[in-house]
Amino acid sequence: MSLQPAPVTFEHLRDGLGIGSTEPRLSWQLPPGSEHQSAYELELDRDGTVHRTGRVAGAEQNQVPWPDRPLASRERVAVRVRVWATADEPSAWSAPATVEASLFDAADWQAQPVGPGWDEDPDSDRRPARVRRDFALAKPVAHARLYITAHGLYEAEINGVRVGDDTLSPGWTVYGQRLRYYTYDVTAHLAEGANTIGAYLADGWYRGRIGFDGGTRNIYGTDQSLIAQLEVTHTDGTVTTIATDQKWQAAFGPIMSASLYEGEIFDARLHDPAWSTPRHTDTGWTPVAVRTRDPHTLIAPKASPVRCTQEIAPVSITPTGEGRYVLDFGQNLVGRLSVTADGPTGTTIALRHAEVLQDGDLATRPLRGATSTDVLTLDGNGPLTWEPRFTMHGFRYAEVGGWPGEFTAESVTARVYHTDMRRTGWFECSDDMINRLHENVVWSMRGNFVDLPTDCPQRDERLGWTGDIQVFAPTASFLYDCTGMLDSWLDDVAAEQLPDGTVPWYVPVIPGGPTWTPIQPGAAWGDVAALTPWVLYQRSGDLELLRRHFPMGRAWVDLLERLAGEGRIWETGDQLGDWLDPIAPPDDPGASRTDRYLVATAYFAHSARHLFYSARELGYQDVANTYGRLADEVAAAFRGRYVDDSGRMTSDSPTAYCVALMFDLLETDAQRTFAGDRLAELVLEDDARIATGFVGTPLICDALTDAGHLDVAYRLLMQTECPSWLYTVSMGATTIWERWDSLRPDGTLNPGGMTSFNHYALGAVADWLHRTVAGLEHTQPGYRTLAFRPRPGAGITWAKARHETPYGTAAISWEQTAGGISAQITVPEGCQGRVELPGCPLVTVGAGEHRIDSSAFSDQAA
Repeated sequence: MSLQPAPVTFEHLRDGLGIGSTEPRLSWQLPPGSEHQSAYELELDRDGTVHRTGRVAGAEQNQVPWPDRPLASRERVAVRVRVWATADEPSAWSAPATVEASLFDAADWQAQPVGPGWDEDPDSDRRPARVRRDFALAKPVAHARLYITAHGLYEAEINGVRVGDDTLSPGWTVYGQRLRYYTYDVTAHLAEGANTIGAYLADGWYRGRIGFDGGTRNIYGTDQSLIAQLEVTHTDGTVTTIATDQKWQAAFGPIMSASLYEGEIFDARLHDPAWSTPRHTDTGWTPVAVRTRDPHTLIAPKASPVRCTQEIAPVSITPTGEGRYVLDFGQNLVGRLSVTADGPTGTTIALRHAEVLQDGDLATRPLRGATSTDVLTLDGNGPLTWEPRFTMHGFRYAEVGGWPGEFTAESVTARVYHTDMRRTGWFECSDDMINRLHENVVWSMRGNFVDLPTDCPQRDERLGWTGDIQVFAPTASFLYDCTGMLDSWLDDVAAEQLPDGTVPWYVPVIPGGPTWTPIQPGAAWGDVAALTPWVLYQRSGDLELLRRHFPMGRAWVDLLERLAGEGRIWETGDQLGDWLDPIAPPDDPGASRTDRYLVATAYFAHSARHLFYSARELGYQDVANTYGRLADEVAAAFRGRYVDDSGRMTSDSPTAYCVALMFDLLETDAQRTFAGDRLAELVLEDDARIATGFVGTPLICDALTDAGHLDVAYRLLMQTECPSWLYTVSMGATTIWERWDSLRPDGTLNPGGMTSFNHYALGAVADWLHRTVAGLEHTQPGYRTLAFRPRPGAGITWAKARHETPYGTAAISWEQTAGGISAQITVPEGCQGRVELPGCPLVTVGAGEHRIDSSAFSDQAA
């Protein structure tokens, strides 16, 4: 066959440059029209030395082991694949894909942290520095790489040209154990002769003020330092290395202050455009302070960095007098404003941000201690386009103050930032409000996947709460390829896990006041250790990811076993329970109609069961048996404490029945029937308004559906009165809210201190939209087999979903017809689908496009 496979990809990265694995796993997709793969051959070209595996029998094409000797630091290898989709004839070779190793050994690093040497008050807001070095290249350049990170944040330039297009690098990790660095190809930045390299620095998460209740500075250190190693390979094969050391210099730049929460202040009068070129002036530059860093703690990335992924123009501009304007971008987003302004020297422009308006003004109370204000002072040298470098805001509205002259839509652009993940999932149906709800979920994911999965992007918090992503991971892994990003964050969870197995409330850990410090084990939050690796394995097919994180989940469940004791009931600790139950008052978000220890014990059983599943998949059969028995014991204890013989729960609440049903904690069919019926009764008694919080909300539609109450699940979905998903849509929401009533029906803000308008957790219902409304679901890890099983309801006449699986595109598009239902099915190459349409028998289909119409089966029956 003449068609070729798609180019090979490496691990879960979009680009093979600077990979951190010595034996990166390989994936590819089959040529169009291939039913299956019977064999493959890989070719590795190491600078002209070619290794071929020969024909390897098998269908493996996702995360295939590296087939040759390990990579060495800096080594570059071109990889191709060809496949046999028939017995005898191979495909054409794929286009080559290149993987290039990062620096694997601590001895590879010559760079030391360098930063300003002047005295600073560690308890103050310190002005950011720039650092630079001049150097000469005596020979022509063949290629060059820059390996770079910082204590703080960096943005590098070489000869006046910015390096990369990422921002907030190196991101936020548990810096003491894991400091990420990035690799850049800077060949085009350099020239024979005089050169200059420099970098802006900022505090970022390293030493900036982070956290609530006033925040904490200097969590990881008091220095602001660059760690950079430029390696230039010349045409004769020799190498010149320019590493951060005592030869560098430091000076203040035009950035007067930079904070993730407060914003950035930039004085263009202090900016020398030639500062990072050999033409610069030397005024104000002083020797750097050289500090230390254990190079063993430097790690290569597992995912793409944060980048600008979209630009949005304002949909309205409202002048409010004296050079002030209120801008509406029509979408709650996370990013920054880019402005183009021209005015006299010293003109100061202030940019304020907020998610909502109150009485025509920015509603800033929900921001708490995050002032979210950027300030630009003009230099008077003509039009200037400026965007902050080292801050991020959550906003739909902005106020521009002090604008000189006429302000137009061309004067400003909102630039959207998040981890540059590949979009993999889409959904749409005949109901516009449901479509808007789904878009809100997508936007909340984008806004809160800024290097790590955060709770909110706007106020003085923005932390990696473990419970939020635990419930949202199934939705997230459908919408975007976030496996690499979450894999890296789970490494941080493991790094922060306490020796006794306790998983923190949020990761990385920062001081949290008496509520969150010292760290305590909490159900649903700590269970991220056992549950999220399983979700990622199911969606990606990456068994090694499951293997690496298994010890973390095991330590967590072992802790719960000790806490529960022989009675197997976890009834200790300050549990959050069904957090943000709609009945919870603004000042007590943990108040709930469900016993928090019922929730804790249910999660204990659920995580133990998933350790059983994980151990079984990994081939640890004895371990699997141990956790299977433990899960059975906890489930029995749960029933003995919280369930009567009929199936009625001691907490007669929707969340109680949800966890009992979805975590398979009930023993008899009669109990399950009663629980499902009682859940439906409770929903209808509340007129199908939401009565669940963080724990129950992701489960309730599935619990109703599986219990035979699909119609009630749809009533819950379609409700527009508060509290409900569509209430927020009816109130103009463009993201998912933290509270069901963050904006109350009378248009006032919820008075609680936690009132975010961008919080993805309650958007976990999108997973049900994908699997039930559209009907697209994996049935084997990585979508190797799929189910297409739409269950229409609530007057929805059509729906469609598409997902880019590791093997290719899977999709369903169905519509109601006069004869029943008609569906267009797409199965990826090398995969198999099971189609079950209402009124139709089960149909098994192979790779390719399939049209299935229920009327055809009706005709056959007739």
